Amino acid sequence: MKIKLCLLILSISLFSFNYENKKDTVKITPISHATAVISFENEIIYLDPTGGAIAFSKFEKPTYVLITDVHGDHLNMKTLNELDLTSTTIIAPKAVADQLQNTSAKEIIIINNGEHKKFANFSVEAIPMYNLREEALKFHTKGRGNGYVVTINKERIYFSGDTEDIPEMRNLKNIDKAFVCMNLPYTMTIENAADAVLAFKPKEVYPYHYRGTEGLSDVEKFKEIVTKKNKAINVVQLDWYPKN
Repeated sequence: MKIKLCLLILSISLFSFNYENKKDTVKITPISHATAVISFENEIIYLDPTGGAIAFSKFEKPTYVLITDVHGDHLNMKTLNELDLTSTTIIAPKAVADQLQNTSAKEIIIINNGEHKKFANFSVEAIPMYNLREEALKFHTKGRGNGYVVTINKERIYFSGDTEDIPEMRNLKNIDKAFVCMNLPYTMTIENAADAVLAFKPKEVYPYHYRGTEGLSDVEKFKEIVTKKNKAINVVQLDWYPKN
């Protein structure tokens, strides 16, 4: 009897452990370039959805859509119009929200640089994203678009959006995962991206948004620079540009 009771307690403990792990897991799936799907608990967040509805055919409908800026690789009206957003909340800066009045979204929440919004089981902080180089100022002006720190189950996940190595990025604290852009002429070099990452020291960094006018940036070189100067930062490479 005692043995059966012990086995029963052990089974319940293992079930609870596995359930809690599954519940707490945040899964981030790359779609293409700046587009990703963030899944956790019962939430599905589409980040900068592009590629039409077909790009999301393997995923459930989004509970939230998070958009960083007005350019077509972030705000893609064709994709938004193809998706079923009737039960979806869109979170975006005002410049984006101004272009979303005809979408089928349940709700549009405006969040601008420096603002922080809390939802039922996560929060979003809007981080500035802009260019510093004189020749690139025309691409991303300060105050228009947002990078985001999304906090889920105490895990802080940073998505840079289109930016250079700005002070607001360098001053980030306690970032668990950082998705950092690096493509010319629109954002920054791999050297500047690496230098910024070394400044704010995320636990993990994921190069994304690295296709520029001259093709794909050298993300292996980026990894080499970061790892050489700080081995504690884990550089993770995901497939943002699938061939098929």
